[in-house]
Amino acid sequence: MKVLVVGSGGREHALARSLRLDPTVVEVHAAPGNPGIAQVATLHDVDQLDGVAVAELARSLAIDLVVIGPEAPLVAGVADAVAARGIAAFGPSAEAAQLEGSKAFAKDVMRAAGVPTGDSRVCGTPDQAAAALDAFGPPYVVKDDGLAAGKGVVVTSDRAEALAHAAACQQVVIEEYLDGPEVSLFAITDGATVYPLQPAQDFKRIFDGDRGPNTGGMGAYTPLPWAPPGLVEEVLRDVLQPTVDELARRGTPFTGLLYAGLALTSRGTRVIEFNARFGDPETQPLLALLESPLAPLLYAAATGTLSDVPPPRWRSGAAVAVVMASKGYPETSSSGDPIEGVDAAESRPGVHVIHAGTASAGDALVTAGGRVLAVTAVGADLGEARETAYAGLGDITFPGAQWRTDIAQGAAR
Repeated sequence: MKVLVVGSGGREHALARSLRLDPTVVEVHAAPGNPGIAQVATLHDVDQLDGVAVAELARSLAIDLVVIGPEAPLVAGVADAVAARGIAAFGPSAEAAQLEGSKAFAKDVMRAAGVPTGDSRVCGTPDQAAAALDAFGPPYVVKDDGLAAGKGVVVTSDRAEALAHAAACQQVVIEEYLDGPEVSLFAITDGATVYPLQPAQDFKRIFDGDRGPNTGGMGAYTPLPWAPPGLVEEVLRDVLQPTVDELARRGTPFTGLLYAGLALTSRGTRVIEFNARFGDPETQPLLALLESPLAPLLYAAATGTLSDVPPPRWRSGAAVAVVMASKGYPETSSSGDPIEGVDAAESRPGVHVIHAGTASAGDALVTAGGRVLAVTAVGADLGEARETAYAGLGDITFPGAQWRTDIAQGAAR
């Protein structure tokens, strides 16, 4: 099988790496890619938001499967353009991708499907936002209705801050605060059959102890030793399958990767949000433990034959990913800083370094802003995986590098 991965971030590097290790895959290509992806795939300089260009590239390379990583190309209809050329595309249509592209749309689908989630209001004016904040009370949860690269949510007890975020967005969803720990649960689906992956947890805040502004994610781990028994079965029954069935009923079947962000509240499991693609950085530790070949699962989802493929199998042990971000992130972002020590980190058993915001400057590897690298490690348990990941991180340096020191710490204890 020949596969084209669309995107240039850490999620796409993790996907391309897993596909390269897949015995069913003979060629891996990526567009536009990054220096890490270039180690496992042939790169092509194509605009990832241009569906016609992506489809034409796939046709010219005789690609069997196009895997679309980021949310923006999905919302822009890249999967539709690829499928229109008769090529299998892993990722939902533009209409189905509104599950991530619009928080209001997602809430409407959840209400129709009976999916447990927080009460909410859609607000398009300052007066509507103020009334919703007063109705729900603090802590206030204000979400940009559109795509915001994982940083469109403000959770605060400061009403002025909540109102300011609402005013900065064209339309927002304001909802009740959901207490309890958060869990990420991904599922691969062909629009009918749903195969959940094992749960993971990520860390959105920039600083230790979940302090500071939201980011795209500063680290993640799997499995979750503290998760209640039967959680995956419950979420499949009450969240994932009803959502997939509702979208099929509407005539916009969801195929690809359905991501449920969950809160395990004092009143039961609630959906915080849906994403329409693999999450980053949870993808890194999840794929590190995936024992099944990846390509057959993705191809079956893209071609409506998922029930013909066995469900995913997992290796024993645990995996942890720790993100190294650029100076100033998330408010600002430094670029062009030289990165040293990646080879030393990867020489450690169980460690691989996933590139996100990296670039090449001649023969040197430099930062390209944002989240730069994710140091991912496997171990017999979370304690060992965590220790190994941080040892690998200690080999890597670049000016202004920042990372959290507490990824998976509580779970490992």
